[in-house]
Amino acid sequence: MDLPEENDADLQAQIEEIEALSSIYGDEWCVIDEASRVFCIRISDDTHQPKWTVCLQIILPPDYPSSAPPIYQINASWLRGPDRSTLANSLEELYVENTGESILYLWVEKIREFLLEKSQSAEGPDSEKTMTTEEEEAHDYDEDDLPDYSVLKLANQSAQLLSDASDDEELPLIKHGETITDRRSTFQPHLAPVLTPQQVQRILNKLYENKKIASATHNIYAYRIYLEDKNSFLQDCEDDGETAAGGRLLHLLQILDVRNVLVVVSRWYGGILLGPDRFKHINNCARNILIQEGYTDTSEETSKAGGKNKRSKGKKAK
Repeated sequence: MDLPEENDADLQAQIEEIEALSSIYGDEWCVIDEASRVFCIRISDDTHQPKWTVCLQIILPPDYPSSAPPIYQINASWLRGPDRSTLANSLEELYVENTGESILYLWVEKIREFLLEKSQSAEGPDSEKTMTTEEEEAHDYDEDDLPDYSVLKLANQSAQLLSDASDDEELPLIKHGETITDRRSTFQPHLAPVLTPQQVQRILNKLYENKKIASATHNIYAYRIYLEDKNSFLQDCEDDGETAAGGRLLHLLQILDVRNVLVVVSRWYGGILLGPDRFKHINNCARNILIQEGYTDTSEETSKAGGKNKRSKGKKAK
């Protein structure tokens, strides 16, 4: 009997928080889908250097703020490895310290504080030169041919995605695939089963604890989670500075119709531009580990079929 009242109270708290944030941050605050409670905010440091910028995408579940945190995604091509993990941990700590309260303003200001510290301690993002060079290669394809993945994870959300995860649950097993080396650049895939966005973040954090992986020039990832009750997918990707690589990787997962899986491809840049070959190596790494772990058939026909009865495992190789 109390649940409707709690939901009404949460909804009212969300409305008031959104109005306040919109007033405080103006054009930096963006409403992506008001009905689904999807928003984003562009955050930069007070020095107004565009290179120190983060886009925070958030989804407000029905039971936020009373009993669930927002679902969030930190988008910043220059933010990788330990820095990304440190920032994510600080946001989670803030939520734990303020459970049951509206948290978004504190999150935004924590990110702004983090950006200020970065701008004062360094001249620019570590990967700026490499990213800029690699971005020049990105002009060899038509971006209009690729789907817009920036808000894919924002559709068909449910509060169940939050309540299913626990800090005490066992971390899914992470598998590491064979490397591909071309002109001194090395690519290596990593894979883990996932059922919630929290598991995705925990696996990423675990990977970044590995110094070699954390030192990679790019850690590109994509995931797909099947929502059985809605017959839809929760999915997202991250370029990590390798322009359009995340979108292409997610597109591969869609073509193969895999589900409940996270694939990360680490690239250590060797100083020689690979052009479009880098996308081929990233997708080949991903395909190889998916086949290795039984997520897909080895036949090209099955890969393109998108069969109706595919599941995360149990494929028969032809």
